[in-house]
Amino acid sequence: MAGASLLSLLDDIAAILDDVALMSKVAARKTAGVLGDDLALNAQQVSGVNADRELPVVWAVAKGSLRNKLILVPAALLISAFIPWAVTPLLMFGGLFLCYEGFEKVHHSMTHKHEPAMSESEMAKAAADLKAFEKQKVAGAIRTDFVLSAEIIAITLGVVAESSFMTQVVTLAIIAVLMTVGVYGLVAGIVKLDDAGLYLSQRQGDGLLRRLGRKLGDALVNAAPYLMRGLTVVGTIAMFMVGGGILTHGIHLIADYFEQAAHWVAELSLVGPVLAWMTPSLLNALFGVLVGAIALAIMSLIGRLRR
Repeated sequence: MAGASLLSLLDDIAAILDDVALMSKVAARKTAGVLGDDLALNAQQVSGVNADRELPVVWAVAKGSLRNKLILVPAALLISAFIPWAVTPLLMFGGLFLCYEGFEKVHHSMTHKHEPAMSESEMAKAAADLKAFEKQKVAGAIRTDFVLSAEIIAITLGVVAESSFMTQVVTLAIIAVLMTVGVYGLVAGIVKLDDAGLYLSQRQGDGLLRRLGRKLGDALVNAAPYLMRGLTVVGTIAMFMVGGGILTHGIHLIADYFEQAAHWVAELSLVGPVLAWMTPSLLNALFGVLVGAIALAIMSLIGRLRR
């Protein structure tokens, strides 16, 4: 009897693992788009930090991301079990936050574009405030990660909604860990790309591989600033795309209009299929910009009234 019970237990465990593997693959495929946005956003968030502090900052954000998921996974399971109607409003609030933060970044960059150069005393003060700057960067990155992680967890929960409770728990845990390791491993690689290029460019030797390595290193060093600048732009656009997409999925009327627009452009010759594929994302981004502008205006008005 004991042997039969053990075999039955092992069979149940094997079945759960099979379900987890299948659901994890499906969830990873469905969250790949959000993962790309998460990567761009987090690489953007840690830009501007001193070179010797880049990896510690990435590590601090990664730990914050893990803490986010330790909160989000149990919360998602509880909300799904007891108040499933609350998932959409919470996600929409997160989408609104992303749109607000994205537009706030754009507004700040436009209004501070022509600031005068800092004096020596101001530069010394900025250097003294380096820790505060890093804390601000880390806190901002963790806040943004919380919203994107919530969307990843919500998508994964939708995939495993019909599975057993144990399959849901294990799948959510696997996706949470894999996404965190994958995103912040790539972010660490991106922010240290210039250091890798510098190392290659300074290697001595006349061999063919050494010469090619130096050329590659020079190319990486020259390309790194443009890459980080590009990621800053892509990360901001991703904020509007993700935030606007979350909001439009919650407001079905707007989502229907966007789908109709995609069908209209699909009828165009030659470029129709490509435009149909791009249209929903572009409209989501424009909607995110509009909502972010309104949110920033409201928050600014509230701030003035308080003062």
